[in-house]
Amino acid sequence: MMLPGSNAGIYRYYQPGDIIFGSIGSQSIILSSPKAFDEQPPQKLSEEAIFDDENGDIIKKAAEMFDRVMSSTANAFVCYGEADSIIFLRWVLYLPEVEVTTQMPRGIVWILTAQIEFKSFSYQRDWDIQAFHGAISFSIHSNEVQGFKKFLQGRNPSSTADDGFIRDFWEQAFGCVFPSSALDDVVGDICTGDESLENLPGPIFEMSMTGHSYCIYNAVYAVAHALHMLSSTSKHRTMAEGERKKLQKNQPWQNRVLVAGFDIVNWVTFPNKSFVRVKVGKIHLKAPSEDQAITIKEDAIVWHRCFNEAYPVSVCTDSCFPGYSKKKKEGEPFCCYDCFPCPEGRISDKNDMAECFQCQEDHYPSKDKKTCIPKLVTFLSYEEPLGISLATGALSCSLIIGLVLGIFAKHYDTPIVKANNRSLTYILLISLLLCFLSALLFIGRPEKVMCLLRQTAFAIIFSVAVSCMLAKTMTVVLAFMATKPGSRMRKWVGRKLSTSVVISCSSIQTMICIIWLAISPPFPNVDKHSKSNEIVLECNEGSSTMFFCALGYLGFLALASFTVAFHARKLPDSFNEAKFITFSMLGFCSVWFSFVPTYLSSKGKYMVAVQIFSILASSSGVMGCIFFPKCYIIVIRPHLNKRELLISKNFK
Repeated sequence: MMLPGSNAGIYRYYQPGDIIFGSIGSQSIILSSPKAFDEQPPQKLSEEAIFDDENGDIIKKAAEMFDRVMSSTANAFVCYGEADSIIFLRWVLYLPEVEVTTQMPRGIVWILTAQIEFKSFSYQRDWDIQAFHGAISFSIHSNEVQGFKKFLQGRNPSSTADDGFIRDFWEQAFGCVFPSSALDDVVGDICTGDESLENLPGPIFEMSMTGHSYCIYNAVYAVAHALHMLSSTSKHRTMAEGERKKLQKNQPWQNRVLVAGFDIVNWVTFPNKSFVRVKVGKIHLKAPSEDQAITIKEDAIVWHRCFNEAYPVSVCTDSCFPGYSKKKKEGEPFCCYDCFPCPEGRISDKNDMAECFQCQEDHYPSKDKKTCIPKLVTFLSYEEPLGISLATGALSCSLIIGLVLGIFAKHYDTPIVKANNRSLTYILLISLLLCFLSALLFIGRPEKVMCLLRQTAFAIIFSVAVSCMLAKTMTVVLAFMATKPGSRMRKWVGRKLSTSVVISCSSIQTMICIIWLAISPPFPNVDKHSKSNEIVLECNEGSSTMFFCALGYLGFLALASFTVAFHARKLPDSFNEAKFITFSMLGFCSVWFSFVPTYLSSKGKYMVAVQIFSILASSSGVMGCIFFPKCYIIVIRPHLNKRELLISKNFK
């Protein structure tokens, strides 16, 4: 980009919003905004060339500049130039009135640098200034100087007879001529000297002190005080030193720009060609942080009327709304970008965000990916339908097995209860009752004690139940093998065998659980990642290996019991209990073999629900297959509960 007054440089146009470098007369104007193609700069001309443009070259260049500005999709342009650049910018914007242009005028937000002042030639006094309505400019910070306006009101050619400049200014500003003895005929209005400066339009003369005037005011004071101190005699040197120190501390003209910074000014124009400057912000040169360097009262800004009091937008791409992130277009300026939806698991909560971000662990993105929503804390509780259903099922099954236990206790001396080891039957009934009750340990908010107990209690209690069924089938098999002549199996028949089977098999499972608790015990865990919109309170198994070891050992016992029962199904046992054990173990193995893939594919509270369902289903299968037929005989057909009928039936 060329600086003002340069004779060489790059002529850049941007779309939308162009940097347009132009030279009109002796003034260089740079209008800026963003996407460039290069071109040689126009030839710099003298001011006289504006009025001596026989070929119309300057008019053509100015018309080209006007068309490029008005055809741009940008709504804001930064104008960088010298103090008088506004004169020639006004000249360009006036072209539609006198020259054919391809584009119609439209509203633009002009952003002017501090060097530019609102000035005009006398012939521009009647030109419209509405194009600058809503413009934003920077000005050197200034304060009202007391008496300045009164001083201007008293200035006229009569009060300064020896000041030739004010006479020339008066004629230019008011469009009149002072009578002169050298001229016989005076063309135009006669200047009386009584004209008021307050009646001049703002572009011609401002009654308030501008930033440039304030700098001159301070500079004059500085020079005056410096000369005063230099002219002081040595006799008064001490006094001068004191005065200089006093001035350095108290005078407002010292270092005013560096300390005060710049004002941000909004230009508000009126149909009568007057305008006012409204301070709407400030640039603080010594702000403690970048965020505090610029302060703007947005509500105080008056925009061009074509924007209908809305904020003007000057970008080549509409804003990326929340839920989207922007990505720069290759080969395009920085403000040209595409908008892409945030990827899964990320959000953006503001416009034009460069990147989407992840929510905190305890939050999840909304569907529109604009906000983060707190995750719902979940666990299998007694207050939800699933928890209520499972708890009701567990209590109902416990009540039923308790009723069966009561029936067997009441008829403990009947043949059907005594058959096939009455003690094992009671142990099996109690272990099944505990199996149903152990399901309740899995419902409710996970606590440390609950997490330690529920898996180990489940493993040990189930191993006792399956061991009892294994002992029952082994007793039947060994009993019939012992009836053969010369069989050595007789010494194994009796309660010692069944007791040793139950104790040994249960002890192994107990040892596995003890090792599990010693190495890596289960503990309460907060899972924030398995489900996107929930925080799952769960019992972490500690060591998954030990959990599946305990489960695998339970499956081994069930398979062993099923195998032995299957081979003993045709033996003449009382009420054919081996067949019932075969069916119960078949259902038991089916439930727990299907449990593993279902458990591993579930998440959150549904993993717990799967295990509870497996506990209830397998225990109910054992209860139904083994004990319901016996209860039927005891309660409904008591006449069949006789030893003679059992023996004759089994050995018929």
